[in-house]
Amino acid sequence: MAEYGRILGVDVGGKRIGLARTDLLKTFASPIGTFSPSDSINEIQRQIKDEGPVLAIVVGWPLTPQGEPTDATQLTIDYINLLKKKFGGTKIYTMDERFSSREAQKLMAKAGIPKKKRQEKGRVDQAAAALILQQFLEAHPDI
Repeated sequence: MAEYGRILGVDVGGKRIGLARTDLLKTFASPIGTFSPSDSINEIQRQIKDEGPVLAIVVGWPLTPQGEPTDATQLTIDYINLLKKKFGGTKIYTMDERFSSREAQKLMAKAGIPKKKRQEKGRVDQAAAALILQQFLEAHPDI
């Protein structure tokens, strides 16, 4: 039987980090918000302390459409290393994030969110984090 607890999703960017989390049964992902890199670490710490248990963190892995590393790949590696240093006891996974921002914008359009709000970068980052996390849940139903 799967363990009871949350999984956090992270969409790493140079200026903003989108965060999402699952419900305690790990059936769906919801956006938490968009944070600066340092504030995102504080928010993850708060999620672990106040909203836990947090069983794992899933970080979007940036690749080109051809599957090659991108300019953002090293930024993501650095962020994962920071997560490991700060939250060493928490499992960390990566999930292919190709097209997640574009897909997040499409889903927001379907949900009726006005175009002006859909174009707010922070809104896209947190929606992308939720999409990455939802795709992870669907790919790994046993976690």
